[in-house]
Amino acid sequence: MIKSQITFKQLEAFVFVVDTGTFRAAASALGTTQPNISARIAALEAALNVSLLMRDAGSVRLTEDGEKLLEKTRNVLWAGEALIEEAGRQDLLEETLRLGVTELVACTWLQGFLRLMKNAYPNIRIQLEVDLSTNIDARLMQGQLDLALQTGPFKSKSFASDALGQEQYCWVANTELFQHLNKRPTLAQLFELTILTHAKHTKACAALHAVAAERGLRAERIVHSSALSACLPMVLEGLGVALLPERLVRSGIASRELHLIAPDWLPDPLSFFARYAPTRSALYIEKAAKIAKTAMHAQ
Repeated sequence: MIKSQITFKQLEAFVFVVDTGTFRAAASALGTTQPNISARIAALEAALNVSLLMRDAGSVRLTEDGEKLLEKTRNVLWAGEALIEEAGRQDLLEETLRLGVTELVACTWLQGFLRLMKNAYPNIRIQLEVDLSTNIDARLMQGQLDLALQTGPFKSKSFASDALGQEQYCWVANTELFQHLNKRPTLAQLFELTILTHAKHTKACAALHAVAAERGLRAERIVHSSALSACLPMVLEGLGVALLPERLVRSGIASRELHLIAPDWLPDPLSFFARYAPTRSALYIEKAAKIAKTAMHAQ
């Protein structure tokens, strides 16, 4: 029996240093200090009588023994987590979930997701980052996030991408502008006004620019905002008509501060995915992805 010579904390430290790339990043992800991480790995190496990692000018590389033992280390950690799940003691999981979400998620169904996660895993701490999908994707690839709730396209196909659902787009205007529009205006008529929408790199905005070029419309009428929340006050003030995800403006439509417009063009729906690395993620990450799907459809 190994008794207390090897601990889960030591195994976890080893895996996190490999996945995050540095002792400092591993310490941040595990909510401890860099000296603690170093001490845990040193104790693990002493217990196993092997060298697991090569520390070289700030970088970390696996040794030959480290390569051999990494997968088995993951298997031990997954087995421990599976034991806890099977026993129904999810409260014993005290981890930090590094979660990246887009602004639309943060403004709509994130609260429901956090509530469901709290119910399922009461002692999981969530470290939240709200950013553009491209930035979230980069941080996921760098091992700085455990789970991303985001839209495509994605630079890497090496991550699990569980489909969550779609968000429909719509055109809206405030009451004053709406009253001066035809019941079914053409896209050309909308382009006589300012078009308010979100970030330029998104698929919907690329499609908007493409259709504007195809129809000979003035693309300079399009005003982009990387912050969706900034678009709402602008459209409410009548600074233009807006092309936005329907869920974002649902309350404004319900209160009749905003009105739906039905022109002759809409972009394809916005598809959302839960993305994570199944070859290295804790088992609860996959369950968190399923919880995200439930939360998105509950709103």
